[in-house]
Amino acid sequence: MIKSSNFVRCHTCEAVNYEYHGKGIFCRRCHSRIHQSRNISYHKTWAFLITAIILYIPANLYPILITKKFGVQTESTILGGIIHLWEVGSYPIAIIILVASVFVPLLKFIFITYLLISTKYNVKSSRIDKHKLFYITEAIGPWSMIDVFVVIILSVLIHFSGVQVFPGTGATSFALMVFFTMLSALSFDTKLIKKES
Repeated sequence: MIKSSNFVRCHTCEAVNYEYHGKGIFCRRCHSRIHQSRNISYHKTWAFLITAIILYIPANLYPILITKKFGVQTESTILGGIIHLWEVGSYPIAIIILVASVFVPLLKFIFITYLLISTKYNVKSSRIDKHKLFYITEAIGPWSMIDVFVVIILSVLIHFSGVQVFPGTGATSFALMVFFTMLSALSFDTKLIKKES
């Protein structure tokens, strides 16, 4: 009888493979080597997560949007843009950007950190709840890119005379932060989530 513990997931293409003991495991779909040690997944997830947290700092401190209007340069950070939108009365847009660009990345950091700590130290919590938390983290990932999309759209569409719009250093840091956060979620092996003790 084949047990569920004999199956391993490919971290490259997500295909499920049968684990033949004593032999090297290669994915049946993409032929990538599958590492049996779950410590590799654990450490990769931590590495990507720490990189994302470090990038979160310049993403909020440096300007995400640089506007040149009739020779006058204006720089806007994420929080500065949210405050400006609030002041001009664009409350729904300000709230959406605040949630997607500030709260969602922080929630993802907290969720992934909790999953890593709970799997390492066997925190007593429901296995189902941990799986739900993991899938929520994966689902909300792309929504963090809303700021970068806005900057790209503005940079492409605005071609008025005397007005230029450029993405700032903060936009690059933010895009990289989202990228590494998504990598950390993809690197996390759900088999690390043990049964409730």
